[in-house]
Amino acid sequence: MRVSEVVLKGGEVVDEAGRRRADVVIDADGRIAAIGDDLSAARTVDCGGCVISPGLVDLHTHLREPGREEAETIETGSRAAALGGYTAVVAMPNTEPAIDSPGVVREVLELGAKATCEVFPAAAITVGRLGEQLVPMAELAALGVRIFTDDGSGVQDSRLMRRALEYASALGITLAQHCEDAGLSQGGHMHEGAWSSRLGIPGIPAEAEELMVARDIALGRLTGAPVHFLHLSTAGSVELVRQAKAKGLRVTAEAAPHHFTLTHAEVASYDPVFKVNPPLRGDHDVAAVKAGLADGTIDAIATDHAPHPQEAKEAAFDEAPCGMLGLETALSLAISELGLPIERVLALLSWQPARIAGLENHGGPVVEGRPANLTVIDPTTTWTVDPSRLASRSRNTPYAGRSMTGRVRHTFLRGEPVVLDGEAQR
Repeated sequence: MRVSEVVLKGGEVVDEAGRRRADVVIDADGRIAAIGDDLSAARTVDCGGCVISPGLVDLHTHLREPGREEAETIETGSRAAALGGYTAVVAMPNTEPAIDSPGVVREVLELGAKATCEVFPAAAITVGRLGEQLVPMAELAALGVRIFTDDGSGVQDSRLMRRALEYASALGITLAQHCEDAGLSQGGHMHEGAWSSRLGIPGIPAEAEELMVARDIALGRLTGAPVHFLHLSTAGSVELVRQAKAKGLRVTAEAAPHHFTLTHAEVASYDPVFKVNPPLRGDHDVAAVKAGLADGTIDAIATDHAPHPQEAKEAAFDEAPCGMLGLETALSLAISELGLPIERVLALLSWQPARIAGLENHGGPVVEGRPANLTVIDPTTTWTVDPSRLASRSRNTPYAGRSMTGRVRHTFLRGEPVVLDGEAQR
């Protein structure tokens, strides 16, 4: 029996190595000190009936700070992340100003140092996300940036994207692409299909996404650089990635929960809470995304957490901004809707995204000596989404009133309990 600061008692450890019943001791330095049976410590945290997992990692979080703090801040967004089981998030660069310079990267890192999860800023690929001039990639990579993306806009210039991939290959960083051909998507506000015709809302065809997926697969083959595809939403995109992987190309992909749980039929209400980019697609696309998550074509579930103030989301559908909340519901939706074993769900939410982002201290095996970035999940509890109880500064969840299975009970960041019994501790 080993005595230390905290023991996670009575749970089942699930990590990349598999599943086993074990207690986990966290020492005073915030590291895993012991794993085994009948361990003790100065303090016991009940994990009976729960899964003890490496902390979740989100590849795609909009924290809005700097510049749009009325929607979210790093403080409020990281609290939502911790409640959702995340110990690390990659903060998207479409802030105001964009994260495209060393000064803004340092600002986000400084704010993130006080957060309830680790915040890793992604940087833009092009200055101001305007698609015209590359950012100083080497300088930003030296500050620790591992993911570069113009998220919210796809890089339209193929020659510029090739050059960016060549630089990325040399620097050992990853470019993440928002796949959208602007010429095809311009003026669209939802998926182009039966519902857009019925509702009279201009649509965005699936081909707007698929053309850029195909182009960047080709550019990845040309340059040898890794390419990560953000929030895939169409059956065609999933199949393109599947074929690229079969050929041994260095591609990875993520999908957002709303693209495997909601369809364009939701827009029949004209409620802008269902407006998102890429848009909610058809039943065939939802089935394809689920299949891609199940068979390994899609490597990660990423929230695309995109908070907006209530007044913005109450505008007319064609004037409202795109985006919806995701940090506190992603795990539960994956457990409830995918029908996958818990170890597969956690691979998609934890160690596989950590590997894509290059985060050594997150998502790794639950073994002695590693930082105690851990999540304790009750996989069978049910709960109902109440927007007023979410930690985000915004309330634009499309899941209000929806019953879900599985919820985070505890989250530990470097050994500190930032969530206990479902309540944020700071």
